[in-house]
Amino acid sequence: MDDRSGAPVPEEIGAEECMTLISPGGVGRVGFCTSAGPLVLPVNYTTHQGGVLFRTAFGGPMDEQLDTGVRGVEFKVAFEVDRIDTSTREGWSVLVQGGAHRIAGEDELTAAKAAAVEPWAGGERRLYIRIDPVEITGRRIRNP
Repeated sequence: MDDRSGAPVPEEIGAEECMTLISPGGVGRVGFCTSAGPLVLPVNYTTHQGGVLFRTAFGGPMDEQLDTGVRGVEFKVAFEVDRIDTSTREGWSVLVQGGAHRIAGEDELTAAKAAAVEPWAGGERRLYIRIDPVEITGRRIRNP
């Protein structure tokens, strides 16, 4: 369809390009369900071995929700990163959906620490969480 209105039109971004866009790391938002309802938290993240890696505090909301209590059941999350230029009204948004896992094995923890994701927030953030993507989608808005 030919849009002659001059308004920006969203376009889909493929999974590979989505991962390229978020690969520099930075700040994203992780969303998940809690007993009190949906919760979205900003996190400093990096991409590592095809997944998303961030750190949080032991005993915090994310740590508590990872205990599903059911063997073999993954804790599903949504992770979102965007870059928006409000002056040009252009930008992109990437959504990663998948299971979140504590990184606990010695080899995996050593690799995660080497990825060097550093949280901005104060306090101890020694719990490494990895999101294994199941679905990666994105949209871009550009002016015609």
